[in-house]
This record gives sequence, structure tokens and C-alpha cells, in this order.
Amino acid sequence: SSASGVLAVETAGPGRVRATTSVERTEDGRLFNSLRVRRYDTEAEIAAIIDRLAPDGLHIERWLPKASQDKRVADLRIVVVAGRATHAVVRASRSPMTNLHLGGVRGDLATARAAAEAAGVAWSEVLGTAERAAECFPRTLCVGVDLLPGPGWRRFAVGEVNAFGDLLPRLTGLPGSGAEGLDTYAAQIAAVLRTRKEAHRDAAVRARHER
Repeated sequence: SSASGVLAVETAGPGRVRATTSVERTEDGRLFNSLRVRRYDTEAEIAAIIDRLAPDGLHIERWLPKASQDKRVADLRIVVVAGRATHAVVRASRSPMTNLHLGGVRGDLATARAAAEAAGVAWSEVLGTAERAAECFPRTLCVGVDLLPGPGWRRFAVGEVNAFGDLLPRLTGLPGSGAEGLDTYAAQIAAVLRTRKEAHRDAAVRARHER
């Protein structure tokens, strides 16, 4: 959660390695999430961190190159509520980690959409990718899907699906999403109330048919 324990490792030949992470290692080997992105440049330092994390289990992913906006790497956090993409934000950073609490900044969504469409990717396809990812968790009302745009905004990959990906203050719903004017929390409440209303209506219809 919040990039805790995440290391972005890159190599450039034998003995040349660098890791970007928010992990801070103390002299006695303990690890902390410092909430500050830092770099480790020696194999010994990086190995010590990995060795300490390994007993808890490691999940290894290939590092995908991402698109940029204003000279920062960028990705998208798309919130899907009740199966529909309702909110989206561009996250941009000068480090590989775009988490807003780790120094990432909100980018310009209109610019990102225009870049994708200029590259031949329909915006509806981008949102649809997030919605299909959310379908993998049918019993979850709300998820935050991280989409990683490739260089030139020509293709998108699902980075992860977050159970708690809705902490986006002052962000209101996308046009046409049904959540216009609502923040992520209000959109979830509206979805719950709508679902209950539909359930009551269906129950009333069944009751009439059974009489």
C-alpha cells in the first residue's frame, strides 16, 4: 500500500545497479517507509533491502516505460464505482513512482486525453480498460485502477487495481459518468442508494406478480 516496500530497480551492466524507493534502511538493518523517494546506488545496499523484504514474499514485475507530461513520467488513476469509470486523474512525477503523497503531482487530464486520441486511442477505450479490470472484482463497489500509458500514449497497461484508490480530494466526476459534481465518496454513496432503490423496486414487482 502507498508504495511501501516497492523498489524500482534498474541495471546498466555488471555491477551497475540503482534502486528508487521510499524505503529507508537504518544502520541496524530495519526498514521504514520514509514517505520520501530516495535512491540507492550500490549492490550491497540494494541486496540488503531485498534480503530483508524477501521473508515477507516478493512480487516481481517488469518495469514498463511510461508516457510523459511536462517532462515528468505520467500515469492515470481511474476510479471505477459500480462498474463505471467515474473519476480520473493524471499523476506525474520526476521519479518512477507517481504516488501523490511521494512527491507526484496532478497532471492535466485534458492534455492526456488529447495525447491518447492523437495517438489513435479512443478515450472510451481507455476508460473501458479500467472498467474491464474492475470486473475482475465483481463484489467490490469501488476500485482505483492504475493505467500505465506507454511512450507516446499509444497503448495502456493495467498496473494494479487498488481496493483503497479513492483518496482524491476535490476531484469530481467525469462528464457523462453519472457522477458529475460528486467526489469519489459521494459517488459511492449515490451508487449504494441507487442499488437499494432498484432492489426495492424489483422486490415490489415480484410481489405484485406473486399475488
